[in-house]
Amino acid sequence: MALRVLLPTALRHLVGNQEEVQLSGGTVAEVMADLVTKFPELKKHLFNAEGKLRNFVNVYVNDEDVRYLQDDKTSVKESDVVSIVPSIAGGDIAAIEETFAGVELSNDEIARYSRHLIMPEVGMEGQKKLKAAKVLLIGTGGLGAPLGLYLSAAGIGRIGLVDFDVVDFSNLQRQVIHSTKDVGRPKLFSAKEKILGINPHIQVDTYETMLRSDNAMEIIKDYDIVIDGTDNFQTRYLVNDACVLLDKPNVYGSIFRFEGQASVFYAKEGPCYRCLYPEPPPPGLVPSCAEGGVLGILPGTIGLVQATEAVKLILGRGRSLIGRLLLYDALEMKFRELKLRKNPKCPLCGENPTIKALIDYEQFCGITPPAAVAAAHKEEAVEMTPEELKARIDRGTAPVIVDVREPHEFDICRIPNSILIPLGQIPTRLNELDKNAEIVVHCKMGGRSAKAADHMRKAGFTNVLNLTGGIMRWADKVDKKMPKY
Repeated sequence: MALRVLLPTALRHLVGNQEEVQLSGGTVAEVMADLVTKFPELKKHLFNAEGKLRNFVNVYVNDEDVRYLQDDKTSVKESDVVSIVPSIAGGDIAAIEETFAGVELSNDEIARYSRHLIMPEVGMEGQKKLKAAKVLLIGTGGLGAPLGLYLSAAGIGRIGLVDFDVVDFSNLQRQVIHSTKDVGRPKLFSAKEKILGINPHIQVDTYETMLRSDNAMEIIKDYDIVIDGTDNFQTRYLVNDACVLLDKPNVYGSIFRFEGQASVFYAKEGPCYRCLYPEPPPPGLVPSCAEGGVLGILPGTIGLVQATEAVKLILGRGRSLIGRLLLYDALEMKFRELKLRKNPKCPLCGENPTIKALIDYEQFCGITPPAAVAAAHKEEAVEMTPEELKARIDRGTAPVIVDVREPHEFDICRIPNSILIPLGQIPTRLNELDKNAEIVVHCKMGGRSAKAADHMRKAGFTNVLNLTGGIMRWADKVDKKMPKY
């Protein structure tokens, strides 16, 4: 019996760039076994050393998560669709109900929000709720940009912005709250200026800091709703945990290439992020948008879903995404919905929680501090800087340079005389390289090449170095005419 198995973008390069495959089996376990038999490179991404499905990977049969049904013994039939969904770095809000009664709208605001006021689902009462609401945006990048623009236009009375980055040219393809003249400015300043330019009747609070365990509770506690616009797993878990501990709704969104996800995690009424993904993937296993790319329009779609969910929560109208995961495929122009269930064993929001305070999220996500990496390797050199590589090239003693990016990245820019072996091909093409030669491996920023270098060392290569900061640092420090992407 054959049935369809849908694969996410992040795994498709391991199955010949197919969006779906036809597999055999009478249970989920048999289907998954057939999958990794036909595509063995998937095994390490989907299963741990004990052969168990990894905690950051969910398998759905149609719209049901098998993790909370009968696990991998769940039977399947030919008409079923199996989806692999890995993690990709309702009702009124009581506080608003208590405060909006004292809120009034000026004549200017009545004119501004007139299209809301004539809707019975909003009206004067609803618009006053929006004005009384306090919403915190974590990040003012791809998702934060449309969120800031549309929530301010909608009349959210107080918007908090958390960010510590500056505007870069590479941001402008999708972060529509920033413009060319803002390049080099802190994103907070640029975002606040645009938001107040749209609606001067609202209050904008800024927090120019990285959200951390020692400041998250203090920043989040004064807001009614938190919207997650982050791009890394340690902050996602931090935001989720703080929201559960403070009893706040967490409006979730994530984007990668042509795909997006959205939901609302609110432990008071449904599951939290840990119920969906108990553990993060190992560092480097799931590429970031900076490594894998993202369609510039995609964060607009997902950000607007998040903004809509926030407004619905404030108004107490409609059916929220609590308990539902919305999947969006821009290439197919298709939305799908999967059910989410509260995990009774969740260590944070389950029946017997063991997490009762914020933790060290970098440690939880397996991120090793640079000092610890250096100590672990002691005197062994593991990296070479672009400046050192350039000096070696100029002296005529250049090592073998292996570029592990994808061919379309290689077409944008390249280090002279480098050999292209994409990361996914490293295991099968090592025979092309001399194990005893000095080799420098690089990618865009250093993440993928670190994985390649580690694989090569384990395969017996004796002198492999990772290029610090990748080709982007080469462009900054060595070849300033090289295009950056």
